[in-house]
Amino acid sequence: MKTSQSHTAPDKGDLMTTLRRWARLTALAYLVLFVAGTVGFLLIRQPLYVPDDAMRTAANFVAHEGLARLGISLDLVTVLAQALAAIGFFVVFRRVNSVGAASITAFGLLNCAVVLMAAAFSATALQVALRGGPTSASEALTLYDLNAGTWTAAGLLFGLWLIPMGWLTVRSGMPRVLGWILVVGGVGGVLSTFVSVLAPDASGLAGVLPLAVVPGEVWLIGYLLIKGMPERPQGPDDELPRVPVGESSR
Repeated sequence: MKTSQSHTAPDKGDLMTTLRRWARLTALAYLVLFVAGTVGFLLIRQPLYVPDDAMRTAANFVAHEGLARLGISLDLVTVLAQALAAIGFFVVFRRVNSVGAASITAFGLLNCAVVLMAAAFSATALQVALRGGPTSASEALTLYDLNAGTWTAAGLLFGLWLIPMGWLTVRSGMPRVLGWILVVGGVGGVLSTFVSVLAPDASGLAGVLPLAVVPGEVWLIGYLLIKGMPERPQGPDDELPRVPVGESSR
């Protein structure tokens, strides 16, 4: 009896179709992560949080409760989107290098946990501010200070998530410039965290360093959505989650 090769080995065309589908789903998750993170952190958090001013921070929470709740919701969307993207990148890049792909997933999921903690701090700060009381303003500010510190720590993990992503982008056959932008942006994110801790007065530099990766993230999202993954020779890591095409014939 002879086993049909078309049933025992994955067809290269089916493999690339599945891979491109995963790439586009991953890019969609990354797009949601990018938009939710940008809006939540830059456009909503900044008007609410006044460092070293407990009364104004608490007053902002009370006056803009809806905005504060929207910010918390966007943090939760960021966590969900990054978790999905982290899993997707493992599938997409596993065939390039499984260790590098696992690194992206590990750092991404760790970052999710840290951002989830930051959301818990801001949600508790809102509840404390709304409850009122003689110490509510100082307690709300302390909780939001913890939120800020947690976001600083998340910057380290986000930088570490970008470095293997850029390296695998270079190796995958996508534009090498794109990969190096991601690597440089990841290094910038790591350095930004240390600048924030070691030189708190240089907040401008700490804020600028992570921005170097923004063009690369937009480029990567667009590339994966439009083109998917480039075709490479099949290797030992080419087993992708896909619908079975049939049973082996005897």
